[in-house]
Amino acid sequence: MKRVGLLATAAFGVALANAGAAEAANVTRAEVEAVLPTFEAMVAKAIADGEVPGLSVAIVAGDEVVYLKGFGSREAGKDAPVGPDTVFQLASFSKPISATVVAAVVGDNQHGIGWDSLISDLDPSFHLKEAWPTANLTVTDLFAHRSGLPGNAGNELEDLGFDRATIMQRLAEVPLAPFRATYSYSNFGITEGADAVAKGEGKDWADLAEERLFKPLGMTQTSARYADFLSRPDRAVLHIGGTGAWKPGPLRKPDAQAPAGGVSSSARDLATWLRLELGNGSLGGKPMIDPAALAATHVPLMERGSNPVTGGASFYGRGWNVEFGRYGVQWGHAGAFSNGARTLVSILPERGIGIVVLTNAFPTGLPEGLADSLFDLVFTGKVGKDWIGAWDNAYAGLFGPAVEAAKARFANPPAEPRPALANAAYLGRYANDYLGNALISEENGSLVLRLGPKGERRFPLVHYDRDLFVMHPAEEMPEMPSAVTFTIGLGGKAEQVTIESLDDLGFGTLKRAE
Repeated sequence: MKRVGLLATAAFGVALANAGAAEAANVTRAEVEAVLPTFEAMVAKAIADGEVPGLSVAIVAGDEVVYLKGFGSREAGKDAPVGPDTVFQLASFSKPISATVVAAVVGDNQHGIGWDSLISDLDPSFHLKEAWPTANLTVTDLFAHRSGLPGNAGNELEDLGFDRATIMQRLAEVPLAPFRATYSYSNFGITEGADAVAKGEGKDWADLAEERLFKPLGMTQTSARYADFLSRPDRAVLHIGGTGAWKPGPLRKPDAQAPAGGVSSSARDLATWLRLELGNGSLGGKPMIDPAALAATHVPLMERGSNPVTGGASFYGRGWNVEFGRYGVQWGHAGAFSNGARTLVSILPERGIGIVVLTNAFPTGLPEGLADSLFDLVFTGKVGKDWIGAWDNAYAGLFGPAVEAAKARFANPPAEPRPALANAAYLGRYANDYLGNALISEENGSLVLRLGPKGERRFPLVHYDRDLFVMHPAEEMPEMPSAVTFTIGLGGKAEQVTIESLDDLGFGTLKRAE
């Protein structure tokens, strides 16, 4: 976590936006078109090399869509080509889109909602663990990841199938980092910020996003509802497995965190949104969103350190990463589902150019690699380094070492493991206030852990040594084991169970409830 970097004001944000508009002419359509053959050859090679099954790209210069094309397949091994209208799940790329929706609300000022409106006024039902942050929390605090909520807060609950209302209620159990003094990337923080704005408008978030952004911009293939994504015949399938070995991944229904990760869209629709961002709230010369309200999303508020690949100084604004790199200020955001999605938006406002890359696989650094390569080509005439390889390595390092360490931990079980107690010693219901209930039941002589609102998530337990069992908690990482440990009481029965994979926030231990 990084200490606060309150380095800019709204006026600075407006200046940045105006600078972007003023310098848009620096990159012309002809300059981008001149490098497209080289760029397209890079994309085609990546597809041929199995970097991802499919991808779609949009490039905008000023108010013009210069490039819009799909490559590869929507589903590996099938004749289902990706085109510019193929709809992808955006994952965390949803955040800057949601910030644009809020900017539209702030700019309209129909109900007096601003970036600094109090969450306690917009959504009095929402509570953090501490009273002072709860009373003073603003929309900006949540969109800038400075509420004090730990990054994983709510994520485990979503994975287990809990709905948004339940997750928001249980966030009140989570200990906080210092309010406004700590950057911690929080999906459910941004979700609450967006939801509170929607409640202040008397709307459901998905309806508000459609009403304030998608419909006015003609983004007919864009939605914040998973059901709408599933209804699109031309949609990309998620993939896991790695380069050259892709296979369809588990489905990912992100409705619980729709503002933070639940938007789906196409390259064509996102090209329109890119024009709006580069146009400082105008599209085709027509004002659509108040420039000051939109510029506020690009103000660097929280320090994030250095970009691990480019080295640029990185900050977070309101739903956007803001970096200062080799070509000046850069607005961007990546999206990723470990179930099989990788997406990216990257904009150089001072140069008037932006790119969207949508892919249907994880892990891969191809979106960032292509964006950095494009900018090199446009501004220097050549690609300065193997950006694709560098970004591939960065994403491979997100989970790979953890999986290997977990596998190594359980790779050599005891030659003579201590026997478990009889199954009856472990059976029963366990609970805590954050995770709710955990049910240990018996199936065909073996123990099974059930979690979630109605115990829908089922995890077989494999005995390892005495009261230690092993489970595999993640569908998308089936080779990653995790420990489940029972504590035996004086009566010879388990009095609590600790689920290692659910202990990031300190709530992995559940006490026997019956």
